[in-house]
Amino acid sequence: MKTLQQWLDWCEQLHPVAIDMGLERVKAVAERMALRFDCPVITVAGTNGKGSTCAMLEAVLLQAGYRTGVYTSPHLVHFEERCRLHGESASAEAFADAFATVEAVRGDVSLTYFEFSTLAILHMMAGANLDVAILEVGLGGRLDAVNIVDADCTVITSIDIDHTALLGFDRDTIGREKAGVMRAGRPVVVSDPVPPQSVIDHASALGAELWLFGRDFNYSGDKQQWAWAGRDRRYSGMAYPALRGANQLINASGVLAALEALRQRIPVTAQAVRNGMAMVELPGRFQIVPGQPVLVLDVAHNPHSVAALAVNLDAMGFYPCTHAVLGAMADKDLLSMFQRVNPMVDRWYFTDLPLPRAAQADDLQTLWQSQNTRTDTASSVHAAPLLALQAAMDAADPADRIVVFGSFYTVGGVLADGLPRLQAKHLSP
Repeated sequence: MKTLQQWLDWCEQLHPVAIDMGLERVKAVAERMALRFDCPVITVAGTNGKGSTCAMLEAVLLQAGYRTGVYTSPHLVHFEERCRLHGESASAEAFADAFATVEAVRGDVSLTYFEFSTLAILHMMAGANLDVAILEVGLGGRLDAVNIVDADCTVITSIDIDHTALLGFDRDTIGREKAGVMRAGRPVVVSDPVPPQSVIDHASALGAELWLFGRDFNYSGDKQQWAWAGRDRRYSGMAYPALRGANQLINASGVLAALEALRQRIPVTAQAVRNGMAMVELPGRFQIVPGQPVLVLDVAHNPHSVAALAVNLDAMGFYPCTHAVLGAMADKDLLSMFQRVNPMVDRWYFTDLPLPRAAQADDLQTLWQSQNTRTDTASSVHAAPLLALQAAMDAADPADRIVVFGSFYTVGGVLADGLPRLQAKHLSP
């Protein structure tokens, strides 16, 4: 294999199953690679808000002058998005070299696509002369490949029901899995306002330094600005984070708590906090593309995040008609997702996605019809996200809005295949 794509194709067929929870195999290869970090590591776990939290941490730390490395997953358009070094995505050539390094020492250990790519990215980050590393947990926490790294500080974002077959069917069980990223004697920031008791109990039993939202840090705000207070630091009169949505203040609060917890090792100024929060960017998180009609892109893909999307859509004000493009994984709680957003959507455009796990557009439509009680709605099915968006664009009036959501692959399919062209054709004011 020479190119990144060749390596990715190789990794997809290397292991008999796509997800194989456990750390033994990936730890064995990491030890052969002598993987280690010489800088503080922040691990971010949770159900929703992880990507936003990582982006805000990166933005503030870059503004403070630190050399940052960030690992997030999945990607929206290009695989290279998963590793950012010093604020920029790593090159495909660097990825290919890192994959070759993993393969050179792997021996007979079978790795999943995610485990192989995680080791490659950790190798790139460990050799990038970083001041701080930020690692997003892929799934769960305790048995996720990222958890082979001992974090100096952990952030646990909102916890809700998702990936039930692997993590459990209630928040307490899922919270116990997320809590597996904690380390004894080290800070763990829980930004979920109502965390499962299992998270608090695990921190106490382990002897982690627990930072709880509402007890150790909090925020307040009005229509113009917001303020944050922690154990020893306060920030007031701040502009709202550049990432939209009411839920982003909760994520931002956790970020500031983590930075306070690590202030002895990576101090940041108030100006770096203000600039970073004002300049942070993250596509697909309640991303509003202005024009006529307005376009909203959101990777909401479980009931909790879809409920937040519905609140944010409602806060946008009145639109004569809301068109929704939806593509989603078949293993999601789709009925609950529909129930949370149904009142906001007038016309549906269901789309297939190019993955075996994805629900077929026909099945999405049938499920939606089974619970729909409105008589003023309509729906259609499409073979790809861009085709569904094209149909919505053709049907929408200039004063309407279109929301694309349900999966990273739904939003990514739009961003990858033709959003600039559609903007030029349909979204010009």
